[in-house]
Parts: sequence; C-alpha cells; structure tokens
Amino acid sequence: MSAAPSPTSAAEGPWTCFDVTIEEYVAHIRLNRPEAYNSMIRDFWNELPVIVRDINDNARARCIVISSTGKHFSAGMDLAVFGGGGSSAGEGGADRFITAEGQRHHVRWLQDCFSCLDQARMPVLVAIQGGCIGGAVDMTSACDIRYATEDAFFCVQEINIGMTADVGTFPRLCKLIPEGWVRELAYTGRRLPAGKAKEIGLVNEVFPTQEALLDHVMATAREIAEKSPLAVTGSKVMINYARDHTIADGLDYIAVWQTGMFAGSHMGEAFKAKAEKRPADFPDLKPLRNAM
Repeated sequence: MSAAPSPTSAAEGPWTCFDVTIEEYVAHIRLNRPEAYNSMIRDFWNELPVIVRDINDNARARCIVISSTGKHFSAGMDLAVFGGGGSSAGEGGADRFITAEGQRHHVRWLQDCFSCLDQARMPVLVAIQGGCIGGAVDMTSACDIRYATEDAFFCVQEINIGMTADVGTFPRLCKLIPEGWVRELAYTGRRLPAGKAKEIGLVNEVFPTQEALLDHVMATAREIAEKSPLAVTGSKVMINYARDHTIADGLDYIAVWQTGMFAGSHMGEAFKAKAEKRPADFPDLKPLRNAM
C-alpha cells in the first residue's frame, strides 16, 4: 500500500462540534459536545459539510468513520436552528409566501449538509450509541453502513414536536427498512431499539459496549481502506445509482462505468499481493480539480 496522505489537513480543524483525525487512510469525525448530548447547533451544520467535502475533494482518506461521545449519539437539531430560514408566520410583516420560499431554501441547505455523506466518493461508516434522535436519524440514514451499541435507539422525534421530518429521514429510510416500520416510527414517534433496528436491517451489527463498537467499526474502515480506492468508489456509485434507478438503468450504467474505469493493473496488483502475502499497493483517488 502506498504512503498514506498527510494527516494535516483543513478537515482537522479546530472545530466547535467535531474532532477530526486522519490516520491509516481513515478519517474519523467525532461529535464532541457530550455535555449537550451532541445537539446540532448552527456550528454543527456549518462545519460538517466543510469537513466532509475537504476529505472528499482532496482525497484525504479512503474511508470515513463518524462516531460520537457521551451517553447519546445526538439529541438532534437544536431548536434555535429552526429559525434560520424564517418562520411560516412571516417576519416583520413580510409576505408569508415570500417567507415560505426562503424557508424552502433553508431546508434544502440543511438537506445538503447530510447529502454530502451520501455523495462522498469514499464509504461513510457510523457508530451509534444511546439516543439517535430527530436530525441524527437524518444524518445516520445518509451514511453507507450503520453499527450500534445495545443501548442505542432511533426516534423520529419531529412528530413529537408537531412537525414533519424534512432533512432526509423519509426518502432514505424508505430505501433502508420496510415501509411499514417507517410509517410506525413517523406517525408515533416511538423509539426503535438497537435489537429491532438490526432485525429490520437499519444497522448491520449491535455491540455490548461503545468500545467494542468502535473497535469493530475502525477495523472495518481499515479493511475497506486496504482495497482499491477506485473499485470502492465505483461500488458506492453503482449501489447509489441502483438504489435510485431501475435495474435496466443500473445495468447500463455499470457497463458504461466499466468501459471507462475498469483497471486491469489494479486487478493485477490485487492478485500479485495476495500471492506474495502482502498488502496491495493501490493508487489513491486524485483530488478534484475544483479543490483548493
């Protein structure tokens, strides 16, 4: 395996809501406000997409891990953020329809803050302990793979405060778990415990402690980082495309992708490394041209 990228990058902060480290090709983004249950204040929404896009655009890692601190993964969106795009009642006598149009753009901006996880070129793994509430469900549903502790639970909290979840929960959950479960969680605001979340496919595995959880997630991330970055990103692109299109469209797109990006030399290195019982040495993805 070629030398890992420098651990020093813009992604590593300092940040108000996160700690970020990049080691062994794995970027670890950790929510760091346990005293406030890692609620999503304004800084959270401003910082997360900058961190993820820096890692993505500059190819600073081959896999991203998101974890948290304290008793709960996240209590969700801080109520002060709801005022960021105006209120449905209008502000200062403003026309309510004009205000609503501005609010739509504010919601779209919030959605994009999590869509960057889905759109990242590298897989995003998330380790969830305790409560994963409201906006945290939106966030974790945008990740590639979810793991949890036995005490973890998921809650579509929005219905309990008189609103409809709008930052990504429903479009993504409906692709991850049976629709009946989405409807029950959405209509009732009940907690979905980790064991049931695993049973219905929302999380891949459940662990007795946060330490065991993180050990497994980081080991999985390092295993992914040992694979060909081009093959991994191609797999993510194809899985996302298949999720959003018909089977026929997916088959056609993978054929086009392979025509342009099938890397025989990467395959040869994989076979050679296996025969020689050593880690394979794959080239990293290149930084995007629009990256600084």
